[in-house]
Amino acid sequence: MTSTETDGTVAAAKAGDETAFAALTARHRRELHVHCYRMLGSFDEAEDVVQEALINAWRGLDTFDGGNFRAWLYRIATNACLDAIRKSERQVPSLRSFAEVPWIQPYPDRLLDEIAPPDGEPHALAVARETIELAFLAVLQMLPPRQRAVLILRDVLGWAAAETATLLDLSVPAANSALQRGRATLRERLPRQRGEWTAAAPSEEERALVRRLIEAHDRGDFASLGELVRDDVRVTMPPEPNCYIGLEHLARHGRIAEEMGEWRAVAVDANRMPAFASYLRRPGDAAFRAFKLDLVHVVDGKAAEFTTFDSHLFPAFGLDTMLEG
Repeated sequence: MTSTETDGTVAAAKAGDETAFAALTARHRRELHVHCYRMLGSFDEAEDVVQEALINAWRGLDTFDGGNFRAWLYRIATNACLDAIRKSERQVPSLRSFAEVPWIQPYPDRLLDEIAPPDGEPHALAVARETIELAFLAVLQMLPPRQRAVLILRDVLGWAAAETATLLDLSVPAANSALQRGRATLRERLPRQRGEWTAAAPSEEERALVRRLIEAHDRGDFASLGELVRDDVRVTMPPEPNCYIGLEHLARHGRIAEEMGEWRAVAVDANRMPAFASYLRRPGDAAFRAFKLDLVHVVDGKAAEFTTFDSHLFPAFGLDTMLEG
């Protein structure tokens, strides 16, 4: 959409044309959702906040001065996120595991791909793995809200210091100070191998590992499953506040799963990480029903961590909630 087309559409929207407003905002909705997801760590809450932000934008369209419409939307969405964080009063004490961020949720890669940069729109940045991986999202939740916003706008979205300061009603020195503090926290808290997270999607090696995990999982072959994971493998299940470490705990979970019924899993991608969605057919049931989603962090060719979520986001992943037996 050219500048002239945008100006005309804005004028129509200001005159009360809801279709014109929808056209203006539709091309930015997914990137706004991802931005709010980084701010909040929750897919569901990001959806609610984006909806609120777009309602606020429609109601406040008269205040748009004809500048950068995308930046104006980001300002509204960021402020909506800051309000949501303020109301929730949530804090992450030490981040020993994802279990300390009980509100964290996965994000489907199929939706992340919607904001890959189209021709002629270099501002719509592709989502790099390191900026959406669960560890990065979890550490962001430790940062004070405005510090979090500054870091995302500057280091993830590539905004200039002056743009960021204006959006957040800060001075440039204050924005720069917040950025430095945020970067220091990330350096301290993120895994050292973060610099290796350069791929935009799971590698073929990671996909092959997940296929083998799925095969062992569906067979109930937890002996083979143990050969595919590290001895110090971690399992977390947000929002449960527990972190299980080691093969013994994994084997116990495996025995419990085997007693529950028959399993069937399919590979998916989430947060630029390999993952698999599991369906369970309980004894006496004719169908496999959506049960859980596991994101897999791979280190040196083996699964180092499973982060297990419930099944309520299956539709967002394009998955059925039930499979016929």
